[in-house]
Amino acid sequence: MERTPSQLQHRIVGDDMQCVEVTLAPHETVIAEAGSLMMMDDGITMRTVFGDGRSDQGLLGKLMGAGKRVLTGESLFMTTYTNSTHTPRTAWFAAPYPGKIMPLDLAAHQGQLICQKDSFLCASQDVRIGIAFQKRIGAGLFGGEGFIMQKLEGSGQVFIHAGGTTVQRDLAAGETLRVDTGCLVALTRTVDYDIQFVGGIRNTLFGGEGLFFAQLRGPGRVWIQSLPFSRLADTIIAAAPKAGGKGREEGSILGGLGRLLDGDNR
Repeated sequence: MERTPSQLQHRIVGDDMQCVEVTLAPHETVIAEAGSLMMMDDGITMRTVFGDGRSDQGLLGKLMGAGKRVLTGESLFMTTYTNSTHTPRTAWFAAPYPGKIMPLDLAAHQGQLICQKDSFLCASQDVRIGIAFQKRIGAGLFGGEGFIMQKLEGSGQVFIHAGGTTVQRDLAAGETLRVDTGCLVALTRTVDYDIQFVGGIRNTLFGGEGLFFAQLRGPGRVWIQSLPFSRLADTIIAAAPKAGGKGREEGSILGGLGRLLDGDNR
C-alpha cells in the first residue's frame, strides 16, 4: 500500500532493544528528541532547534513551544534531520530502554494522541508536540504521569516508545479499564482518564500496587506497557550492590550466608 505524504517510510529493527530506520526522500525532514539518534547517512543535515521543532513559528511561538517542553520534563531543544541530497537517505533512532517502538498515524486517531511525557521518539515534521493538562486534580496529583502529559497533534506519523511489551485495548462507550498508573502509555482524545483509590487497608499496605489505579473510560483506544521505566529502575537499584559490597548471588539459596562461609563478612 502506497504511503501518504505525512507517513514516513520506516523499518523497525530488533526485539527487546528496538530502533527505527527512517528512509527520507529528497528534502524530507523528520523531527526527533535530542539524543535519540543512532546513526545517519551522509547527506542528511542535522539542525538543533529551539522549541518543538516546527519551522513555521515566530519567536513567540518558539518560546511557547520550549516552555511546553520544559513543563513535560523534556529538553528545551529538538533536532531535525533533513535529506539534503537528490536520493533517499536513512536516519536511525534508538529506544532508550528495553521495550517496543510503535508507529502511529495521527490522522487515524482524530489528529491527536495523549502520551506519557517520555514516550515520544520521532515524527514527521507536520506533527505538533504540546502539553495536555489533566482536568481533574486527583488524576494530576496521583495519576502516576503527573498533572501534565504530552499531546501530539497533526495528521502525520509519530513513533512512541513503551517499556516491555505493549498491549492495545479498544474500549466501547462506557467501558472502563483499571490500569497501574505507571503502565499507561497513550490514549486517544475520546478516552476519559481519572484515578481510583485501590481500597482496603490490606490492599493499600501490602498489595504492592500503590494507592491508586488509573481508571480509563471509553469510547477510545489505549496503549498499556508491561514494564514502566520507573519499575525497571527500582528493580535495578534493588539488585545493585551496596557501596563496598557485593550484589546478590543469583540463584543461590545461601545468599549472604554463603558469603559468610566463604570468609567474606564485610
